[in-house]
Amino acid sequence: VAINDTMTVEQNNFFGMPQTYQAQSSGSGIIVGQNDTELLIATNNHVVSGAESLTVCFNDDKDAVFDAKIKGTDADNDLAVIAIKLSDISEDVLNSISVATLGDSTQMEVGDQVVAIGNALGFGQSVTSGVISALDREVTIDDTTATLMQTDAAINPGNSGGALLDLNGNVIGINAAKNASTEVEGMGFAIPISKAQ
Repeated sequence: VAINDTMTVEQNNFFGMPQTYQAQSSGSGIIVGQNDTELLIATNNHVVSGAESLTVCFNDDKDAVFDAKIKGTDADNDLAVIAIKLSDISEDVLNSISVATLGDSTQMEVGDQVVAIGNALGFGQSVTSGVISALDREVTIDDTTATLMQTDAAINPGNSGGALLDLNGNVIGINAAKNASTEVEGMGFAIPISKAQ
């Protein structure tokens, strides 16, 4: 699913005066559950952190955009769960989506093929493929160190929170970050689903 959020940003303008404006960003999510009243979506904490409003779009369908609420976050592990009221979702949309099948990331091996799905650059659904390059890569982002899976599947801005799948379509990771510089190509990272659960 594609996630869009709106937040208020404050910064000084050219003259050093404080200026406030609304900023929008985008990310991705994975439908991980459904209860009697809500559809539950896992994503990264950094996708929803600071959001004043959240919307979720299914299947790149501009008529299938719904308000979402944050259910819980874990900043240390960069995880969040958001929810949409089932009563807000039309029967047609409910019939076109499903809860993801979660795999076992502890069974993955270096060299296994994977597919990354997300909302790259906010353009809508994107799919890339690659292999697992490392299983227990220690990565430090914003003073937080995590043990992540490394892949060469393209994980671009907006793919955060999206699914990293094995070739059977099971979610084995949640796309989290990429190493971005002119010297580096093909270093994306995902939170192992066995840890995220």
